[in-house]
Amino acid sequence: MVSTALNANLATRFRNFFTTRDFIFHDGRDLKRFSVAGRTQAILAGVAAITVTFSAYGVSQAAFGAIMATGIAGTDVTPEARMARMKAEMVQMEADVAAAKQAAEIHAARVEQRQKIISGILSGKGSPAEIGTPIADTHAATDSKIAREVLAPLRKVEARQQQLAKKAQRTAQIRLQLTRQHLASLGLKPERLVAGGMGGPFEAAPADPAAAEASADAQFRSLFQTWQKLDVLEQTVISIPSMQPVDNVKLTSSFGVRSDPFHGTAAMHAGIDIPGPIGTPVYATADGVIGRAGRAGGYGNLVTVNHGKGIETRYGHLSKILVAPNTRVRRGQLIGLMGSTGRSTGSHLHYEVRIDGAAVNPMPFMQNANVLDQIQERAARVQLTAADGN
Repeated sequence: MVSTALNANLATRFRNFFTTRDFIFHDGRDLKRFSVAGRTQAILAGVAAITVTFSAYGVSQAAFGAIMATGIAGTDVTPEARMARMKAEMVQMEADVAAAKQAAEIHAARVEQRQKIISGILSGKGSPAEIGTPIADTHAATDSKIAREVLAPLRKVEARQQQLAKKAQRTAQIRLQLTRQHLASLGLKPERLVAGGMGGPFEAAPADPAAAEASADAQFRSLFQTWQKLDVLEQTVISIPSMQPVDNVKLTSSFGVRSDPFHGTAAMHAGIDIPGPIGTPVYATADGVIGRAGRAGGYGNLVTVNHGKGIETRYGHLSKILVAPNTRVRRGQLIGLMGSTGRSTGSHLHYEVRIDGAAVNPMPFMQNANVLDQIQERAARVQLTAADGN
């Protein structure tokens, strides 16, 4: 009766140790759901524990029978002593279950985090800052039969994730390269934004479980670091001026050397001139912080916006300024009205883009609106072509 009560109590504790875990996989095309029910985990652990209990009980009974049969004198073997040993064994099994629970929680959290990393790269949504540093294997005790049984479903999920991680790594590397090329075409140096490099082929994990854990950890650390670099470059792309400063753009003067309208001699024109009626709305072409917002020599009424990464835009000859210095503005926000203040022959907007203080042609930047979507589409096409070629 005592052993039955103990077994029932142990089974109850096992059920309370585990909760249902749901995992949703995104392989770049389809969503797949995988669940490891708390009941299933408890049953697996319970069966293992009860099996060990009765095995130990059978061994102790056989040993007791052998001692009694040979008539060894002075041996102090009593039912109470056997019960004490059984209780000690059950305490050890409870410790094994607790260790299995801890290991399962670590594995489950790691599975969830790794899926977010894979999904973030394949979908182009989210940020590594929202995920946090990848969870590494803590080498929690997993050598017991209970732990092996409980962790078996999670290990299958992790094996599947390693395959998806290879695809995510290829996608990230392609997007990284395309983004670098785009920034270079605009006169920005990608190496200034992200130091170092990474990559290389992915090798299959070794058969040894401990070595496999270490290999998977290294794989996801590399994947996460690649995503961090990609995120920095893509945030730079987002901060790049990428829309028209006025609704209707037509030029009266382009970027580069021109004939000065006042002197008639050759002179460098650091921006573009967009004509329009006085009072035409002028918009910030990217998120940023207002630098100057006031009178500035030949610029007349001038607004400058610092977009970070050494990128600045200038809006000159305004009839009215609608923002204040050191305030944050969003892409498309109204910042002023067109005018003819300063060194101007008529109502127009003088618009500049500068990188590290040097003026560059604004026109390529004005064609930059959906570049990240375009890069992601190109990366997907490259992946598809590579898959078809294998």
